[in-house]
Amino acid sequence: MSQRKMLRFSAGVLLLLLPWFGGLVCGKLAGKNFSDCKKFFYKKTPPTGFPDPNHHLQPICQFYNKDFRFATLYNRANRAPLYSAYILRGQGQPPGRETWYYEPQLANSKDKQYMKPFPVDDQNVRESQAMDEDYTAAPLHTRGHLNAAGHQNTVDDVEATFTLTNIVPQRLGSNNVVWGGLENEVLGRLAHCTGEMYVITGVMPYENGQHMINNRVVVPEYMWSAYCCPSYNPNLPELQRQFFPTHAAVGRNDPDSNNEIVTKDPNAPENRRGYDVKQMDLKELEGILRKRFNTEITLFEGLCK
Repeated sequence: MSQRKMLRFSAGVLLLLLPWFGGLVCGKLAGKNFSDCKKFFYKKTPPTGFPDPNHHLQPICQFYNKDFRFATLYNRANRAPLYSAYILRGQGQPPGRETWYYEPQLANSKDKQYMKPFPVDDQNVRESQAMDEDYTAAPLHTRGHLNAAGHQNTVDDVEATFTLTNIVPQRLGSNNVVWGGLENEVLGRLAHCTGEMYVITGVMPYENGQHMINNRVVVPEYMWSAYCCPSYNPNLPELQRQFFPTHAAVGRNDPDSNNEIVTKDPNAPENRRGYDVKQMDLKELEGILRKRFNTEITLFEGLCK
């Protein structure tokens, strides 16, 4: 066989084999180690310690318009993410319309790697993840971004945050008022970073029992977030020094939760009451996560130092 024919034959065999390796060759699903999108983690090291005894946690490298935009650890059983990790870029313009997306490879690992817009009529998709209708059927809960749309500054990066694999059921008073205020505060601290600011935002389940919307999507009891800014202005104002190189926060997502983690302010305005956010250092947050998940958890390698 001539060299040209051999090359043509080899290329044909490769094309025939590619569909068999859909999740590995072009897959948005990221095995166990976020291999395609480690750049969104400090020192390319994802958090460690989150338990997965039933193998429900699925890393996703969120892919939109020819590029990876952020990383998500998705809980298939809960039909909601455990956390999303991203680089805070700045504040961009929100999209003029809200197009919500789903992840086709959660239903079929050989499907395309990029997120697809709703609507979709596919039972495999319905079983594998949250649907648009789950949130429209939940008047007390909003679609809470983990990778905040307001923390991205390009059209494509903002648009990519509107996948339901980045969304959790979040109460209105938390999402639009108190937690939204925290996101704006963190955005303001970006001005003091002289390099990348790595953010991880996630959720904590209820300690006992499950709360769900539409009997399908698990509602978190708390939101949490932490950032790592290893390179920052050495001449920070005194009041800002406590926030670098890392800082963290936990927010209530249930006004009826007890005061063990975040104390409820009984004198807060009605639209904020019960959705308090407590800011803290990174070690305190990791201690709270350790107690709730009953295991040692590390969010940033070497405490971002």
